[in-house]
Amino acid sequence: MSTRGASVPPFPPGDRASGVLLHVTSLPSPYGIGDLGPAAFAWVDRLHEAGQRWWQALPLGPTGYGDSPYQCLSSFAGNELLISPDGLIEDELLRAADCAGHAFSSTAVEYEKVVPFKVRVIETAWRRFIAGARPDLAAAYEAFREAHAVWVDDYALFRALKARYNGTCYLEWPAELVRRTPAALARARRELADQIEIVRFAQFLLFRQGERLARYGHEKGVRLIGDLPFFVSPDSSDVWANPELFLLGQDHHPTVVAGVPPDYFSADGQLWGNPVYAWDALRERGYRWCVDRLRALLAHVDVIRLDHFRAFAAAWHIPAEASTARGGQWVGGPGAEFFESVEKGLGALPFIAEDLGLITPDVTALRDQFHLPGMRVLQFAFDGNSDNPYLPRNYVPNTVVYTGTHDNATTRGWYEALSADEQQNLWRYLGRSGDAASEVAPAMMRAAWESGAALAIAPLQDLSTRPFEWLRGLTDMSGRSQGDFR
Repeated sequence: MSTRGASVPPFPPGDRASGVLLHVTSLPSPYGIGDLGPAAFAWVDRLHEAGQRWWQALPLGPTGYGDSPYQCLSSFAGNELLISPDGLIEDELLRAADCAGHAFSSTAVEYEKVVPFKVRVIETAWRRFIAGARPDLAAAYEAFREAHAVWVDDYALFRALKARYNGTCYLEWPAELVRRTPAALARARRELADQIEIVRFAQFLLFRQGERLARYGHEKGVRLIGDLPFFVSPDSSDVWANPELFLLGQDHHPTVVAGVPPDYFSADGQLWGNPVYAWDALRERGYRWCVDRLRALLAHVDVIRLDHFRAFAAAWHIPAEASTARGGQWVGGPGAEFFESVEKGLGALPFIAEDLGLITPDVTALRDQFHLPGMRVLQFAFDGNSDNPYLPRNYVPNTVVYTGTHDNATTRGWYEALSADEQQNLWRYLGRSGDAASEVAPAMMRAAWESGAALAIAPLQDLSTRPFEWLRGLTDMSGRSQGDFR
């Protein structure tokens, strides 16, 4: 039976809340990168104490090219660098001495130091586990392997092969491995058995720690928002293990790639280079791969921000040989059928639609058909147009408002780049005049919190100059407001 239009929004009507955007890697840590350990639990405590009900992060997958969370080696797996050594010590799979003697930057993630350190930590935990430490975890590990068999075995083999070939793109591996001939895969599984098990065990540890953090957040009344890129990386286990689900040539290279067309900001458009989905093949399988992908992330989070939501209606396809995005064309996406299948598979649609950029009526109709909240960014609001959809007075309740996102400058940085006239236009709308740049982030947060949006989010950078007590007061105030800010 069709579920068309039957879904409800992830934020109940009339409920209004707020939260903070902070990626896990930015948490303080003695191990060179933020992780799912004590600092994450302390962060949940701070959010709870300040009356915040949501924590939003960026994609949590294993980073590939450029260490970007939007170019992950898998859209199912988690980033092993987020495993907490302190959590492994608590689980008796690691000793404090195993982490001693390392010095890391306190201001930036130095991946060239962090990666080998975390690799050694995970390998040590695995050796200790197979030597008999924590035998009570053996059943849980086997259950994890069985529950995630649809992706974890291919991912573990992919990572083991990537290590064997010094991190090169899988398209540069021997042809028999690129084509995944059964004999070549069987031989690789035998030769790399130990490395494969370590990768698989690392995912078990990560999911275990992620689920523990999510439970703690729920106990404190704090829920988690994850982020799912629409496209996958061209160098990923997703494409390698499922070539039939992407528009690839016989050589396994993409025939078309993703991007966006030329616009006001870019005369050539944006050429992202991601492979494009073969929607007919996915449709024939009932979108099962997509549902499994979403389910894997929902093991860690409560709600998912669907990046580049407009591509579910239509995406910009660019010939793979093109040097710019100019020569692309719009090609229809899966539309409502996709969300009907997902809702049938998951039982709900716990999503936020990232509906920024060039949004056409079909995109808005798709979003509204399934009652998905859209996004509004305050930095886009103050162009002098009273009909600007990003102005708070133009919001519908089923909306998530951000002062800014990870794609924007900080609010203060954005403000300082405005012309004097634009700055005055902003202050006029906010009902203030002549304020200092140091006051713009608090003023923008107040506008977001007072709006009628169901959820207001600010990046941590926008409140770093203000104590959490101020944030608590702002939240107490917004709880009484019913969106009367003009």
